[in-house]
Amino acid sequence: MVPCEHLQPQHIPDSNMKRIPITPRPDWQRKITGQGFLFYNDDSYYNESAVYEFEQWETDLIEKATNEIYAMCVRVVEYVIENKLWDEFFIPHEYAELIEWTWQKKTPTFYGRFDLGYNNGVVKLLEFNADTPTLLLETGVIQWYWLQDYNKDLDQFNAIHDALTAHLAHCAHQLLPGKLHFCCNDNLEDFVTTRYLQDIAIQAGIATEFIDIDDIGLGPDDEFVDTNGQPITNIFKLYPYEWLFDEPFGAFLIKNKATCNWIEPAYKAILSNKMMLKYIYELFPDSPYLLPCTTPGGSVPIPASYARKPIFSREGENVTLVVAGETVEATNGEYGDEGYVYQQYFELPEFDGRHPIIGSWVIGGKAAGIGIRESIGRITNVTSSFCSHYIEGEDR
Repeated sequence: MVPCEHLQPQHIPDSNMKRIPITPRPDWQRKITGQGFLFYNDDSYYNESAVYEFEQWETDLIEKATNEIYAMCVRVVEYVIENKLWDEFFIPHEYAELIEWTWQKKTPTFYGRFDLGYNNGVVKLLEFNADTPTLLLETGVIQWYWLQDYNKDLDQFNAIHDALTAHLAHCAHQLLPGKLHFCCNDNLEDFVTTRYLQDIAIQAGIATEFIDIDDIGLGPDDEFVDTNGQPITNIFKLYPYEWLFDEPFGAFLIKNKATCNWIEPAYKAILSNKMMLKYIYELFPDSPYLLPCTTPGGSVPIPASYARKPIFSREGENVTLVVAGETVEATNGEYGDEGYVYQQYFELPEFDGRHPIIGSWVIGGKAAGIGIRESIGRITNVTSSFCSHYIEGEDR
């Protein structure tokens, strides 16, 4: 156990963010598609009929929590590597050297997104989308332009676009010689997110090229090459490491570790794994931002009210919520073979049957902005809607 040096929360006002019904802009579809938001209508994903209002102290609290949680995550990576906890994280041992290499070399990382529960001044980490986070374009760009139309005199906790541009310009000095390739599979949301990051890299002065992940080839020395047969020396991927580690392709990540930077780096396989939630709590049990989390037979007993989450999972699949011993909600899916973690249940606020969570972005190791997703149920999943936010002005 590592002593927690973080301050306990100060007394906060008896208040909470508010959900405000609004009228959508008459031409909102044309505007957001013109800004590159091509998947807005998937299951009514984008919602412009409501907005979340925060007070300044609330976004300050979320920013502080985000920065402190990220610092604790850094310690988790160190701890897992030091103690070789590969089996606990279901990471194949042959990838240990690759993970250690990327951590020791501090290979570039662009971004990550915490999912935070927030209710009446209490912030809790729900999970860390450290490897393949989406929600980027709508948070960094779409909601910002929405605010300019809604009331440009208001503010937003949203420096994401500028922070990414500055950070990628900094990362350019860490890249190996050659272009920065960008790749993903054929998922539209992943494609838009990847293309947005590529555009930011271009704005940061980096030479780039896009390639479908299935089109990455191997040269005569088993080096990665693009469709023109040119070596790939730096590549951003929106494709999870647990999938790569389970494919024959993964072996070449190890062989080419010194000649090809993969972004996000391989050590993100630790942080994107739900076992991270168990170890971050064990290392920092006194943190006000963490929920008790354990596994069956662990040092911490399973709480009476908990969220059972697969060690590998996406889009809220195979999650079960139990409150006071009774199952209140559960989702189906294809995950769970590796087992589950049991995280203490956290009650989200409810607004007209909707439950919001906060996606808090980390760029260059620092908090950069937030986006809101709301669900009719208590489990945030692929059907959840994105809502914009603003910070309350003095005149409101």
